[in-house]
Amino acid sequence: MVPGAIICKEAIAIEPRIEFVDYDMSTSNVELRSSPFRKIATGLGGNLGTNSNNDVQELLECPVCMNLMYPPIYQCPNGHTLCSTCKARVHNSCPTCRHELGNIRCLALEKIAESLELPCKYQIQGCNDIFPYYSKLKHEKNCKYRPYSCPYAGAECPVTGDIPFLVSHLKNDHKVDMHEGSSFNHRYVKSNPQEVENAIWMLTVFNCFGRQFCLHFEAFHLGTAPVYMAFLRFMGDEDEARQFSYSLEVGGNGRKLMWQGIPRSIRDSHKKIRDSQDGLIIQRNLALFFSGGDRQELKLKVAGRIWKEQ
Repeated sequence: MVPGAIICKEAIAIEPRIEFVDYDMSTSNVELRSSPFRKIATGLGGNLGTNSNNDVQELLECPVCMNLMYPPIYQCPNGHTLCSTCKARVHNSCPTCRHELGNIRCLALEKIAESLELPCKYQIQGCNDIFPYYSKLKHEKNCKYRPYSCPYAGAECPVTGDIPFLVSHLKNDHKVDMHEGSSFNHRYVKSNPQEVENAIWMLTVFNCFGRQFCLHFEAFHLGTAPVYMAFLRFMGDEDEARQFSYSLEVGGNGRKLMWQGIPRSIRDSHKKIRDSQDGLIIQRNLALFFSGGDRQELKLKVAGRIWKEQ
């Protein structure tokens, strides 16, 4: 995009030593074969090798949701296990044998899990760290290799992926405006703005310095006051975002309002950024004053620039 060009945009509304409790002799062979402890007893001679480690990891997968289980881990009287989240979903009936579940904790499996060390699930994406079982989940929630969520703000989009994938997704699936350059000059238009309580204009993506930035503009209420807000998000992590700055300005009738800040990472949700008021906020009356005329139509020009800090 040529700096200074005007674009009109319309709003869109782990080695443990294990002692095993003897099974009651009345326990059937079928029940024993299906119990998770049979696999542990046969797979763990005493030391945990790679295969045994993998076997135990499989045992820690909930048979319902297939996610790794964390305390409390529950079991039915026949030894079938499941996670606490799924226990609430199966209405107290074991999904394997249909026996009543009750509230029996599988303390042996929970203890075994304490000795496990596992790779991050984002290993394929580049994370090579190994974590104790109970630390793994916490790490993965903040792993820098985890996928990003789609930054589109017009709807709750469930798509996730790396940055190149999301750029393509925004362009092909959301049909967002894609522009080259670090300077911009946008005009946001809306008829009868007094009737618009909430509105989100189409996202614009800028490609500059070899990275991508998302420009948001929307109308909402700040308390009881109707406002417009413009802000920039960076398609990458927060540490990278701090390498850049941006400015926004809006004005008319000889007046000007300016904002300068650091783009927020798309790791932060659109709503979180909006609620933190981290951007250029314009009260509706002032926005209509900037628009000129009889104040019955929003014609707001927002200019901006992105630069990389030295």
